[in-house]
Amino acid sequence: MNRQRLILTVLLVLFAASLIYSYVRMPRQKTVDKLKFQSGMTAQRVESKPGKGNDTERVRLDLLDKAPAYASTGGKNIFQSLFPDESIKIPVPLPPPPPPPVKKPAPPPMPTVQSQAPVVIEQTPLQRDLSTFTFLGFLKKDSLKKIFLTNGKEIFVVKKGDKIANKYDVTSLTDESLTITSLQDSGEIVIPLIENRPLSAPKR
Repeated sequence: MNRQRLILTVLLVLFAASLIYSYVRMPRQKTVDKLKFQSGMTAQRVESKPGKGNDTERVRLDLLDKAPAYASTGGKNIFQSLFPDESIKIPVPLPPPPPPPVKKPAPPPMPTVQSQAPVVIEQTPLQRDLSTFTFLGFLKKDSLKKIFLTNGKEIFVVKKGDKIANKYDVTSLTDESLTITSLQDSGEIVIPLIENRPLSAPKR
């Protein structure tokens, strides 16, 4: 508690000292007994004193009227070739006019391309029947080869001698192709076997 009072006392002393110093150093307005210039007085004109220069010094305008080819001493102007007389004007030929612009021929019109309707190839009944089956793979065991076909709903295991869609008889089966015979016209049809691809029969 005594320490806080001591700090407060020091601050008050510093504050009082700053007030006294600011009062002593404060600028005060000075006064005079009599004004030098009063209202209504006429100001006296101060005349400039003449210079001490020589009255004989003046500009020699008569020297400017002489011909430019000679200097003031009567000699020849050696710089006359560098400054030709502006009164003699040499005609400068004008540049020829630019040639008229050459008109480029208009490009030929582009031929109109007539849109052709896509040709729709109709499938034969044989192609439609076999395209519903997709070849999945084959199995070979004891010289007997079987292939796996699917129609999207069921998986069929087909070997030589079986029938496909009850219309085509399997007459031959290899790693690359499947040979079937139509029960209607007894014609053989060779179909290439590609995994995960529908059976593609040639058009007959």
